[in-house]
Amino acid sequence: MDERTIAGLFATAVIAALAVVGVVGFSNGYLIDPPTGDYLVPTIAILGIAALVVGGLTALGAGSRRWRENPYW
Repeated sequence: MDERTIAGLFATAVIAALAVVGVVGFSNGYLIDPPTGDYLVPTIAILGIAALVVGGLTALGAGSRRWRENPYW
C-alpha cells in the first residue's frame, strides 16, 4: 500500500472512532440519563443543521468542475 492509502485508512478510522465516542456520549447524556433541562430539542436541531451544512459543502465540492479537472486526481 502506498502512503496515501494508509493515511486515508487512518483518517477513516479516526472519524469512525470520533463518531462512536459522540454516539456513546449522546446516549449517556440524553437517552440513558436525561438531563432536567430542555436541551434535547436544541441539540437535535444543531446536529441536523450541522449535517446539512457538511452535506451541502460536500456536494458543492464534489460537483466542482475545477476539482475534477485538477491533474492531481
